[in-house]
Amino acid sequence: MMTTKSIINTLISLGYNFVQIQTGKDFTKVSIDPDISPAPKIITENSSTVVDFDGKLKIKYDPYFENFVNEIQSSDLIISHAGAGTCLEVLRQKRPLIVVINEDLMDNHQTELAEQLCNDGYLYYSICDTLCEVLQKDLSKLKPYPEPDKFLFCQIFG
Repeated sequence: MMTTKSIINTLISLGYNFVQIQTGKDFTKVSIDPDISPAPKIITENSSTVVDFDGKLKIKYDPYFENFVNEIQSSDLIISHAGAGTCLEVLRQKRPLIVVINEDLMDNHQTELAEQLCNDGYLYYSICDTLCEVLQKDLSKLKPYPEPDKFLFCQIFG
């Protein structure tokens, strides 16, 4: 998904030069669009794989981030799956978020969550086929996610 020619060109045209992807432990290998020219360099470092697109953009694939919050805080944009924990963690860190919905899930709760958070103005969402157009949306129009009300439980059940 992230290494199609249109996604790479869009990321470069938007000024991104470094993208990190947390792949999970079952990730096997990077798939590169054969239409990308010149062919990118692929470098393996420990458990990470770095793909260098002619010095214009680097994408780093890691199975796991040791300190997820630090990675979020140091990022200009987060593109993630639509898991509730990941969405809330990113939104609490006040970072722009685009979630890519896994259409293969049965009883797709990710779609419901992404649609609601998008309707509320906190994030944008896409499927793999629409990521390129969603990347071009104005991220400054996203609203900051509100701080939790620490007294809400007591007010309801008090």
